[in-house]
Amino acid sequence: MKIFNKWDMDGIKVQDIALQPYINASPILIPRSSGRLGLNRLWGKKIPIVERLMNKMMVAGHRGKKHKLTSGKNTGKAVKAYIMVEKVFAIIEQKTKKNPVEVYVKALENAAPREEITTIEYGGARYPQAVDMAPQRRIDVALRLMVQGAYQKAWNSKKKTEECLADEIIYAYSIDTKSAAIAKKLELERQADASR
Repeated sequence: MKIFNKWDMDGIKVQDIALQPYINASPILIPRSSGRLGLNRLWGKKIPIVERLMNKMMVAGHRGKKHKLTSGKNTGKAVKAYIMVEKVFAIIEQKTKKNPVEVYVKALENAAPREEITTIEYGGARYPQAVDMAPQRRIDVALRLMVQGAYQKAWNSKKKTEECLADEIIYAYSIDTKSAAIAKKLELERQADASR
């Protein structure tokens, strides 16, 4: 069985041991479960990894408490997100001459940050403290950074969102700092290293 009836998912291996249980690269024809698999937040590992990308594309692009930033393109439109992801994979295959799902999974591994900063209040003062990130959160953050980076580059630009997301995935695959996800990951890990 091939995803989108085009690309094979059999030979895809996840190198990062921590992320292996959380990246579901099992073969599926149409990556759309309509929420049947994600009834609980912790069941996210059952959802196919391509469907998780589609779900992230349907979320408005607000960051933190700034809700004015939005993709405005396909919030809640599953078919539109499905078509966009299919186009993204076609562009990736055309540019890299590799299986686009394999490129996407490797890019996700590369873009997933290992550490982040939390604030600890001790005696009325607040201190930044570096903490390890849970594997499922690593994937969620990497997906969010990729999609938001692509929407940001497509905003007020002649490039389409599909092209921007394909470039974002290819840059993350090759660990290039042109990728918004890789740049943010390096920044997060640098801050965490400084606040040890």
